[in-house]
Amino acid sequence: MPSQKRKKPTKFKNIPRINHKFFWPLVILVGVLWFIYRALFNFSVFFDETIGKAIFFGFPVLLYISVSNFIKIKDSLDLNKMHKGMLLGIAYGGIYGFAAAITSYAINKHGVQAVDLFSSSAFWWEFFLALLTAFWETIFFFSFIMMVLEDRMKKWSLTKLVLVTAAIFAIFHAPNAILRFDLSLVIAQVALMFIFGLGQALLFSKEKNAYALMISHAIWGMVLLVHWG
Repeated sequence: MPSQKRKKPTKFKNIPRINHKFFWPLVILVGVLWFIYRALFNFSVFFDETIGKAIFFGFPVLLYISVSNFIKIKDSLDLNKMHKGMLLGIAYGGIYGFAAAITSYAINKHGVQAVDLFSSSAFWWEFFLALLTAFWETIFFFSFIMMVLEDRMKKWSLTKLVLVTAAIFAIFHAPNAILRFDLSLVIAQVALMFIFGLGQALLFSKEKNAYALMISHAIWGMVLLVHWG
């Protein structure tokens, strides 16, 4: 009897197949639930930034990794990237702060005394909360959403990828603006979030470093609080 030829095993045989079909349903579901949560509940900022965002932003990412096998999400959080990311975050955050200070001075004709701010315990508490916000939102909007879009929509240009990511970022921030401000301010707030999301998406597309975005995001939050809060 003629011997049967054995198929040569490939080195890719045991690599799990990536499945992105649950991406949009999950993002839409999280967006709807996040809007309902913001509309119906009014917990403390600390609760929102720890428990609330861990549930709405952190858990869906873990769920998606387990369902889709898209472990590339973890790459942006590699500890080897932390040192460089922190330095980049401080640099970009400094640019945000400088731009906001100049704009605030041009509009209000007064500056901010940095010594008084940095010696205040309230300032550092707010910065801690800003870091929590930055942590969850960076993981959800960039390490998750942007990296999945990049992998799923391979034919998209960088411009389209960045614009869609920034739009999703702004849409998710719309509920808070709608519940807090009148219509004219809502439009301004959403536009501001879109521009900020655009900058963060561009930074992430270049560095793929979540730590850079976390630090720059936290500094940006403090800039808004100090100059426009």
